[in-house]
Amino acid sequence: MSTVAEKFLRYVAFDTQSVPDMPCNPSSEKQFDLANQLAEELRQMGAENVRVDKFCYVYASIPATAPGKAVLGFIAHMDTVPGVSGAHVTPRIVRHYDGGDILLHEEKGIVLSPADFDSLQRYVGQDLIVTDGTTLLGADDKAGVAEIMTMAETLLTHPEIPHGELRIAFTPDEEVGCGVNNFDVTGFGADYAYTVDGGYLGEMEYENFNAASARVRLHGRSTHTGSAKGKMKNALLIAMELHQMLPMFENPICTSGYEGFFHLDGMSGDVEQAQMDYIIRDHDREKFNQKKERITAICDYLNGKYGAGTVELELKDSYYNMKEQVLPHFHLIDNAKAAMESIGVTPVITPIRGGTDGCRLSYMGLPCPNLCTGGENFHGRYEYISIQAMEKVVELLVELAKRYAG
Repeated sequence: MSTVAEKFLRYVAFDTQSVPDMPCNPSSEKQFDLANQLAEELRQMGAENVRVDKFCYVYASIPATAPGKAVLGFIAHMDTVPGVSGAHVTPRIVRHYDGGDILLHEEKGIVLSPADFDSLQRYVGQDLIVTDGTTLLGADDKAGVAEIMTMAETLLTHPEIPHGELRIAFTPDEEVGCGVNNFDVTGFGADYAYTVDGGYLGEMEYENFNAASARVRLHGRSTHTGSAKGKMKNALLIAMELHQMLPMFENPICTSGYEGFFHLDGMSGDVEQAQMDYIIRDHDREKFNQKKERITAICDYLNGKYGAGTVELELKDSYYNMKEQVLPHFHLIDNAKAAMESIGVTPVITPIRGGTDGCRLSYMGLPCPNLCTGGENFHGRYEYISIQAMEKVVELLVELAKRYAG
């Protein structure tokens, strides 16, 4: 088995699920278990300045073997998404995938099928790591972690490979939007960086959504249903009215590419109190602002209709499109494209319909586009990754390091 696959299988055994709405880094203490493991491995392979700080960030340096054009960083996140269990992951390797259905769990009848996921056709003949159908796999982003760790080991054991100073960081809590809340950009010491947190082999991204969250609290008035006429104010019905006033087709299930959306991510309540949680996304900053203005206007309208204080809106920006921060440093994209082509990978530049740690880091003074990991079907039990794709990503990272040597 390849080194990168061995590392990946070791790392997915750690339950690093992050927890939303927690006021701290890390949101779950168990993320320290993987952080400390990675730090120990980095020390053993000879990395320098290895540390795990109180916020669960792992930092390390790889000394230069040649003069460098810049100090380059590579970053991945350790946590897994809150919505699907990342505990007791049971991975399995499907050797020489034949293009047919993959039975993940016989007793439960869970099948990974190309009829549902046509991306599988890209991997015929390759070795796939899959789940047992009861948990996610954790390739998002433990594949990125394993690939960076394998790159580091490769460079540290082969000093004949020319590269400048390199920095490595692994972050907690990316999946809950807090991945760089306490990231030490100055201490990290890189001029530029790449997150390794993307999907299929060849994917590369330097555009992402502008993102905001909207929490709507609705205050109703309960009365006996037999005498409710003109008295009852049903918070649930007002919530439904609010949602119906949003554009029907500006919804994730109706959008792709550069199209933005309103996504109702959670809803709860009763007649007296209700709450709705939205995420708002758009690549275009003007359209993004218009979406925020629209939901604000709807809430104002409903307060006018049902009385002041009926609807409370808490609107917060989460991150912005990194494109405007990366464009002045387009060598990051040109070098990544050239590195892919040099190892026989076709680069595919796509906009991220989401965000990465690099989005916020780019606005913190560290331009940081995103590279592929080779994974597919993130955030669910049908997640899988090709071992050959992971090996190619390691080649890509080594090639990039070489391209920033003087």
